[in-house]
Amino acid sequence: MIKLFKKINKKEYSMIFISLIFIVLQVGLELEIPSYMSTITERLEKQGTTINQILQPGMMMILLSIFSVIASIIVGYLAAHVAAGFTARLRSQIFNQVMDYSTQDIKKFSVSSLLTRSTNDLTQLQQFIAMGLQVIIKAPITAIWAITKIANKGWQWTTATAVAVIVLIVMLTFILGMVQPKFKMVQSLTDRLNLVTRENLSGIRVVHAYNAEDYQNDKFNQANKDLTDTNLFANRVLALMNPGMSFISSTLTLSVYAIGAIIINQATASATRLTLFSNMIVFSSYAMQVILGFLLLSIIFILLPRVTVSVSRINQVLDVKPSVVSEKETTEDVEQTGTIEFKDVSFRYPHAEADAIHNLSFAAQQGQTIAIIGSTGSGKSTVMNLIPRLYDVTQGQVLVDGVDVKNYAIEDLNNRLGYIPQKAVLFSGSIRSNLDFGQTDITAKKSDQQLNQALEIAQSRDFVDQKRDQLDSKVAQHGDNFSGGQKQRLAVARAIARKPEILLFDDSFSALDYETDKKLRKALKEKAAKTTKVIIAQRISTIMDADQIIVLDNGNVAGQGTHHELLKNNQVYQEIAYSQLSKEELAE
Repeated sequence: MIKLFKKINKKEYSMIFISLIFIVLQVGLELEIPSYMSTITERLEKQGTTINQILQPGMMMILLSIFSVIASIIVGYLAAHVAAGFTARLRSQIFNQVMDYSTQDIKKFSVSSLLTRSTNDLTQLQQFIAMGLQVIIKAPITAIWAITKIANKGWQWTTATAVAVIVLIVMLTFILGMVQPKFKMVQSLTDRLNLVTRENLSGIRVVHAYNAEDYQNDKFNQANKDLTDTNLFANRVLALMNPGMSFISSTLTLSVYAIGAIIINQATASATRLTLFSNMIVFSSYAMQVILGFLLLSIIFILLPRVTVSVSRINQVLDVKPSVVSEKETTEDVEQTGTIEFKDVSFRYPHAEADAIHNLSFAAQQGQTIAIIGSTGSGKSTVMNLIPRLYDVTQGQVLVDGVDVKNYAIEDLNNRLGYIPQKAVLFSGSIRSNLDFGQTDITAKKSDQQLNQALEIAQSRDFVDQKRDQLDSKVAQHGDNFSGGQKQRLAVARAIARKPEILLFDDSFSALDYETDKKLRKALKEKAAKTTKVIIAQRISTIMDADQIIVLDNGNVAGQGTHHELLKNNQVYQEIAYSQLSKEELAE
C-alpha cells in the first residue's frame, strides 16, 4: 500500500497537510467541550448560581460544536478531493499501462479481471482514502489526547479504560484475522462472476441456439453463490464489531459510574465529593472519546481487508513491465519501402517446450504478395504477430524496410503497417470514425473521397451507400449491427484507408464468400499495386496468385515457392490443395 501511495502528488500532499491541521483543530474543540460540562456541574452545586452563569458555558459548548462541524466539513471536502483525484490519475495510469502491454503481457490477466481491477478495486481504494484520511489521523489523535486529559483523574478509572481498550484490540484482531482471507477470495470470485456474465452476454446467440439457458444459469448461479456465501461469512463476522463496540463502551460507562459511586461514598468532605462527581462526569466524557477513537478505527478495519487485497491487485497490473518496449521515440530515415525480411526467425512462447516457429526465412519486395498457409496450429498467426512486434522473436531478425523491427519507434512501425486481424474488431461510433480510427489530429482526417475509395477496394461501398447516413451510420459495440462479412470488409477498408506500405491479412478472407474474396483481391492488385501484402489463409483459392507461398507444418517450413511450384513437388501443400479444389481448378 505504501508503494501505491508514493504516487500521491505535491498538491494532494498539501491538501492532506491542511486536513491534518483542521483535524487537530476539530479534536481540540471536541475535547474542550467536557471541561465546560465540568464548569456547569460545579456551578449547579453552588447556591446563588444564576441562569446566565449556566448559559455562558452552555453557549461556549454550542459554539465549539459549530466550529468542530465546520472543521469536519472542510476535512471531508479535502479528503474527497484527494481520494477522487488520486484514483482518477491511478485509473488513467492503469489504462495506459495496459495499453502498453504486448499480447504476451495481456495474457497474464483475464479481461474480466482487468475490468474489475480498474473499477471495483479502485472504488475500494477511493472509499478507503476518503474515509481513512479523516479517521486514521483523527482516531489516534483523539485517543491519545483524551488519555492525557484523564491521566490525573483517578487510577481506578484509568485502569477500567485500559482494560476496555485491551479487550477492544483483542476483538478487532480476531475479527480481522477471520475476514482477511475471505476478502482475498471475494475479489477473485468477483472476477469469476464477471467472466461468466461476459461469456453469457457475448455468446447469447449460441446459448439460445443450443437451448443452454439452464446450463448457463447453473454456471452463473454457482459463481454467484460462491461470491455471496463468501461475502456473507465475511460480513457476518464484521457484524460482530458493532455490538462488540457497543458492549465495551456501555460496560466502560457503567464501570466509570460504579467506580465513581464507590469513590464518592468513601469521601468525607462535601467539597471532595463535589470534585469527584465533577471528575467522574468529565472522565466519562473523555473515556467515551478514547473508545470513539477506536470506534473510528474500526471503520477503517472494516475497509482495510478489502482495500489491501485491491491495492495488491492494482500493483500487480502496474508492476508488469511491458515485454515489448521501444527505446526510440523516432526512427531514422530508411532507404527501402514496403519490404519485409525474416532472417532465420525462431519464436517460442513463454514456458513452452518447443518453438512455435523454427528457422523461418523469406523476403518480400515492394508490391509483392506473400502467402502463408498450413494446418491449424502450424504457426501462421504467430508469424504475422512478429511483424508488428506483438511478440519479439526468440532468435533471428524481422526486418521492415531493411530495419529490424526492434529498432523502430512503435508509432513509426505501426504507421507502415495495416493490420487486419482474424476476428474483425469494430468500435462503437460511426463508419467514419472506424475508418478514421487512430487519427486524433483533425487536419489528418481523411476526406469522404478517400474513405469511399477504401470502401470500394474492400467491397464495402454497396452496403454502406444503402444506409441512410452512409459514412455517418452508427456502428454498435463490436459492430454487432453488421454481419460477419460486412464487419470483416469494414476492417479491411480501415486498414486500406491508412495507405500503409504493408498490409497484413491474418486469415481476414475467411468470413468472405468466394466471389467477394476474388473481387477484393483483384481490387487490391489493381489499386494497391505498390502495397506489399502478407496473407494468411485457409483457402487455396485466396493465395493461388501470390508471388510466394510459405507452407508451415508444426512451426517448420515445409515448403516455399509459387502455387505451381508447390503443387508439383510439395506433399503438404498438395494435401491441402486437393482437399479443397479439383485438379482442373488448381491448374487455372
